[in-house]
Amino acid sequence: MNKGRILIIDDDPHALEILTRMLEREGYECRSALRGAVALDILRGDPADVILLDVMMPEMDGLQVCEQLRADPSLNQIPVMLLTARDDMETRARGMVLGVSEFLTKPINKRELFTRIASQIHAQEISRQLSETDAAVVDPAKVD
Repeated sequence: MNKGRILIIDDDPHALEILTRMLEREGYECRSALRGAVALDILRGDPADVILLDVMMPEMDGLQVCEQLRADPSLNQIPVMLLTARDDMETRARGMVLGVSEFLTKPINKRELFTRIASQIHAQEISRQLSETDAAVVDPAKVD
């Protein structure tokens, strides 16, 4: 059973492989990218339910990827979970300004990761259901 679609963005191929295997065993469909620009191209073609994003990457760091995501109306609602070896307030503060949903410090606790991903996917589903309900509600003032 597919629990959701996750895009993992990390410049470390070993980290990508470990996260992918771990999440696929839990029933998630995973895609991965070694660079931020590649990830943005993947997402524009086929959005994910959740993005796991490393902060420290060459060329375009995770926070720059977040800026690009938030500037794109077709991608700005996807929950982003920042994965970071640095647990400093500056990174967290900048991430919060950019709308990051979660922060996970490496090494990542598997149980915490699964719980937080499930929570983000559940919140997205509730948001979709509310949007559908709002769209289906008829305005009584416009009914004859």
